[in-house]
Amino acid sequence: MAELRRKLRLGELLVQQGLLSVDQLRIVLTEQKRRNVPIGRLLVQLGFVTEDVIRDVMARTIGQESIDLAQVVIDADALGLVPEEFARRNRMLPIAYDPESRLLTLATTDVFKVVVLDQLRANLGGRVEIRTLLATEAQIEESIDKFYGFELSVDGILEEIETGEIDYQSLQAAEGEYTQPVVRLVGALLVDAVKRGASDIHFEPEAAFLRIRYRIDGVLETIRSLHKTYWPGIAVRVKVMSGMNIAETRAPQDGRVSMNLSGRPIDFRVSTQPTIHGENIVLRVLDREKSIISLDRMNLTDRQREKLLLMLARPEGILIVTGPTGSGKTTTLYSLLSQVNDETVNIMTLEDPVEYPVTLMRQTSVNESAKMEFANGIRSIMRQDPDIILVGEVRDHDTAEMAFRAAMTGHQVFTTLHTNSALGAFPRLLDIGIPPDIMAGNIIGVIAQRLVRVLCIQCREPYDPSPEELRLIARPVKQLYRPVGCSHCNGKGYRGRTTIMEILVMDGEIDELVARRATLRELRTTAMARDFQPLADEAIARVVDGTTSLAEVARTVDLTGRYN
Repeated sequence: MAELRRKLRLGELLVQQGLLSVDQLRIVLTEQKRRNVPIGRLLVQLGFVTEDVIRDVMARTIGQESIDLAQVVIDADALGLVPEEFARRNRMLPIAYDPESRLLTLATTDVFKVVVLDQLRANLGGRVEIRTLLATEAQIEESIDKFYGFELSVDGILEEIETGEIDYQSLQAAEGEYTQPVVRLVGALLVDAVKRGASDIHFEPEAAFLRIRYRIDGVLETIRSLHKTYWPGIAVRVKVMSGMNIAETRAPQDGRVSMNLSGRPIDFRVSTQPTIHGENIVLRVLDREKSIISLDRMNLTDRQREKLLLMLARPEGILIVTGPTGSGKTTTLYSLLSQVNDETVNIMTLEDPVEYPVTLMRQTSVNESAKMEFANGIRSIMRQDPDIILVGEVRDHDTAEMAFRAAMTGHQVFTTLHTNSALGAFPRLLDIGIPPDIMAGNIIGVIAQRLVRVLCIQCREPYDPSPEELRLIARPVKQLYRPVGCSHCNGKGYRGRTTIMEILVMDGEIDELVARRATLRELRTTAMARDFQPLADEAIARVVDGTTSLAEVARTVDLTGRYN
């Protein structure tokens, strides 16, 4: 690797890519002989290219990931592993540390410092894996000055704020803003939320205090309660980060923040809402690495996976995913699309808004001010030669009509619908004005799903089920599992979530029933004869195999229909 690096000629690479002229290269080489300064630094000093260009060119050439440290919030745990003197001497900055995988992410000017990395690994007891990202020298030096020597833990920052007066107006300044305790407090809270796997961060002002809650595994949990004097500074900082108007406090606002946390890019969708005690701010964490997963990683049964692949094999028609808000519909849609996303197909999406940018897909956000509503958007997308169309949600007659029109003209259409069950999709579509004979033959299938928390493997406890529980389960079982709580799951008894899914694959007989407006009972009887497994049955199967608890399933799935 070191030999490869010596052979790389930065100036020649920049000339080849049209980023530097031959005359500029001669000037730099002449100046280098005179001053004996690295060519990269000279190129920047002379104003021929920026450090970002050099970083990206080098990263592409050696097949290494690069990182822009201007958008990074540092993990205090990572910073504590590498002494400041070592970081300065070797021009490397610790960015993130994952205690589970023992992975330390470092930004460095030279990814081939094998001896230095081995030395660091030895200093850490050889128990840490190291991942390197290429960054510019100036940014690393600036970041070392910025992050080392400042308190980065939430508790430490709060103590710092309590001992000094904070000038909230100075938070709008660009220079030196990271030294501001409130700026660091917001950054520390975002890092903490991402490390805990939160999907939402709530800042909720009350009369005398500020409540901060995370939604983890679908359940809100109070993390901190701060004095109300903290709130003006925090609110200003969040608004500045997300590009909102800091002077507007009486009208709702929306914004977006893109940052690099825990060593990977993460977006936050930010929303403010005026309340009687001040503005309520909620940040939705959009972590693409965790939210867009392949079908293989969705914990599906073989039968469910076969059904999904069978539906994807249909060349045209509508595939509908149903479920309440927060049930993972978008994740499932993107997982299905990633199964067919390659250079041979044109996938176009219409979303409100686009949450996860994906390579190859043409993604569009609906925008009422630009007259880009769902119905108009589908009409426009149809002229873009699509093979597959993703419509974020069918919520009215016009959208549904256009979606079915696209399906009838030879396109695969993926969409979501708000119903409680797969069979409930048909009366819902009737309600918004889609004739039953149009539905018949144009729907590929309907997926209804919920997300339930998974029992912590380390501490789940077996127990003998009660007669009431056995009656609800309606099958012979000797033991079930319940949550206990331990250090691995932060005392919750649950760790992570999994999908419970019912899949209705359409065929000729079910289409015929839909066309003649059959009752739900008739549809259900016919579907059950075709290996349709209702949501409640899928949920009980996950309880019996110890994946989750009966109490958790009952929280999200209606089991009352199973009583004999």
